[in-house]
Amino acid sequence: MSLTVLAVDDSRTIRDMLKLALTEAGITLHLAEDGVHGLEVLSGIQPDAIISDINMPRLDGFGFIEAVRGQDKHRATPILVLTTESAPELKARARAAGATGWIVKPFDPPKLVKALQMVAG
Repeated sequence: MSLTVLAVDDSRTIRDMLKLALTEAGITLHLAEDGVHGLEVLSGIQPDAIISDINMPRLDGFGFIEAVRGQDKHRATPILVLTTESAPELKARARAAGATGWIVKPFDPPKLVKALQMVAG
């Protein structure tokens, strides 16, 4: 099963790690540096799943998720939040915005691939 994933994170290191982990698993990856850039990239693709950080400049993860959910064609696209944050109130806020799941950094590449295959399967 070949997946297409959009990953939005302002950390170059995390983007590089995601690229390595996901492309090795045969996943087509599109990268964006923040929520605004993420929406620009999203306008040209139809991903099977989206990964988003929370703390980003210009448009944070909550705003990005809400904007994605506001688009009809992405209403059901799974969104995994990938962040260093683990506070329950932030998880609740992400769920309220429309996030599907939550993964805490540093992530385990095989687990992330598995999670993506599960939500997008």
